[in-house]
Amino acid sequence: MATKSKDLATPAMPTEAAQAQRFEKARSAQSTALLEDYVELISDLLASSGEARPTDVARRLGVAHATAIKTIARLKREGLATSRPYRGVFLTEAGKALADRVRLRHRLVVDLLMAVGVPADSAEVDAEGIEHHVSDAALAAFRDFLAQRG
Repeated sequence: MATKSKDLATPAMPTEAAQAQRFEKARSAQSTALLEDYVELISDLLASSGEARPTDVARRLGVAHATAIKTIARLKREGLATSRPYRGVFLTEAGKALADRVRLRHRLVVDLLMAVGVPADSAEVDAEGIEHHVSDAALAAFRDFLAQRG
């Protein structure tokens, strides 16, 4: 009869409170991930073409126009964006700061993935999910690891 290796053994269950906290962190990250993707894209559109129209945002994120409008309204309610009739969407200072943080976090995750051998295309795709769920402690470890590699 085969035995499980120690590495594949099922770890002990965490306490209910610890497990609930982990799942809450994941749910919270999913909620924020959407806003982060939007502000990062709006920032990129503004930098590349000078405007970020809801139609362009919807197309680039692969969502319906109505979905983009709804999320942009949420960005505005949360003080991350403003809009002007016939002029598109603009980021507030808070929105710009968030976009900058998200972009730096994305680059760090991509750089780490590539450092451990993940091809660039896959690293970019994988970073889109990881960047929203990674802790500050993990990011600091990633930064230290990459700095040690020179």
